[in-house]
Amino acid sequence: MTSPVRVRFAPSPTGKLHIGGARTAIYNWAFARSHQGTFILRIDDTDPTRSTKENTEIILRALRWLGLDWDEGPDAGGDFGPYAQAERLDIYQKTAQRLLEEGHAYPCFCTQEMLAQDREEAKARKDPNQGYQKRCRHLTHDEAQRRMEAGEPYTLRIKVPENRGDIIIDDAVHGRVVFDAHEVDDFVILRSNGTPTYNFATVVDDAAMQISHVIRGDDHLSNTPRQVMVYEALGAPTPIFAHISMILGADGKKLSKRHGATSVEEYRDAGYVSDAFVNYLALLGWSLDGETTIIPRDVLASRFSLDRISKNPATFDPKKLDWMNAEYISAMDDSRFADEILLPELVEAGFVEVGDEFDESWIDALASIVKPRTKFLGDAAPIAEPVFQHADTLVFDERSVAKGLAPEGMGKVLDAAEEVLSHLKNTDWNPETIDAALETLPEALDMKKRQVFQAVRVAICGNLVSPPLGQTMALIGSKDCLARLKRARGLAG
Repeated sequence: MTSPVRVRFAPSPTGKLHIGGARTAIYNWAFARSHQGTFILRIDDTDPTRSTKENTEIILRALRWLGLDWDEGPDAGGDFGPYAQAERLDIYQKTAQRLLEEGHAYPCFCTQEMLAQDREEAKARKDPNQGYQKRCRHLTHDEAQRRMEAGEPYTLRIKVPENRGDIIIDDAVHGRVVFDAHEVDDFVILRSNGTPTYNFATVVDDAAMQISHVIRGDDHLSNTPRQVMVYEALGAPTPIFAHISMILGADGKKLSKRHGATSVEEYRDAGYVSDAFVNYLALLGWSLDGETTIIPRDVLASRFSLDRISKNPATFDPKKLDWMNAEYISAMDDSRFADEILLPELVEAGFVEVGDEFDESWIDALASIVKPRTKFLGDAAPIAEPVFQHADTLVFDERSVAKGLAPEGMGKVLDAAEEVLSHLKNTDWNPETIDAALETLPEALDMKKRQVFQAVRVAICGNLVSPPLGQTMALIGSKDCLARLKRARGLAG
């Protein structure tokens, strides 16, 4: 590539950042990083009725959670700001005025009623062009000036050259796309209230910010011929376009709320790992080599390319995302899992406080038994909870008690467990010695191993589902384990 890569993600803050927008942001970020280019974040907030500062902050939080750092934009600054369209209105107005003076645009005084009448008449005569009928295109300069100075409301329209041939887009994803220029009417670039239309503001900004590639959803493909007209009127080079396919639900329809969560923050709050989520969204329409599924962020940032983007719509598969999330968690070493997932989740659950100090080997041992059972971030604290309870606060699950403790003979199991465990010295209180002591009980009591260990597990953990018993009891400590056995004795049959 001869010119520096400069790409932008330009969300409208009319709501939360949804999956489709997040994937577009990921592709722009990865493309910039893979070409040592510049990733720009621009807020397209020219719709004052729907754009809010709160929504802007929601989008910024979502992008930060995704780990998509921008080189220019809000909070980062840059040489081409401001990076919010609401702060660039004077730029659009001055640019539109320049196009008017150069003859590339003209004032239109048509009312909504006149436009509606023209459309109906064009429809009645089956005119192939049922758009704007160019009422004001041929007004003389003096008449247009007189009406503007008289205060008559007007819009500014682009003047599409009448002899313009086909508009050809060499799209990086779809290949050559041809539009008939005669089907592009003289569209409005500046409304009567002085605000720009989307197709005008976007091009003015992209041209001013020297955007080299426009990577966006293919729902914008139909906007492209109009935008090309603006580039040409401005005398600005047209960027390379790459229109990416839409994301579908399992039913083959466009992804929406009926398919489940759609916003990035919903997935964050549901316990997904950012790296896993980015990896999965990147694969919705792009592939590294057609086979590799787990693609670390640094690989995505170095190997992403537009030629690997598929033209076909991608299908969002929640089960595959869940699998990938579990894979990312499983691949963490115990220390990282403890720092990034376990401790924050324990703080969130109120089991520990910020600043609490733990022996490093103890917290890593806890992480080692919690991590294999953690599929989502929110799983960690409930799995670890028994370790942070005490004999007098442990909550017993009723069904587990009914199955594991209440049957006749379970009381003698707890008595025997307390007896063999009480002989272990603190220095011997480790998973191996605990398991070895408990392994002697089934034969000594002439009971099934499953029954014995179920009873002890419920007594120690409050339920039948927990990490390995010996490892859990080693973390709890001998004193509290023996106290739990005593307390549970009152529930046993």
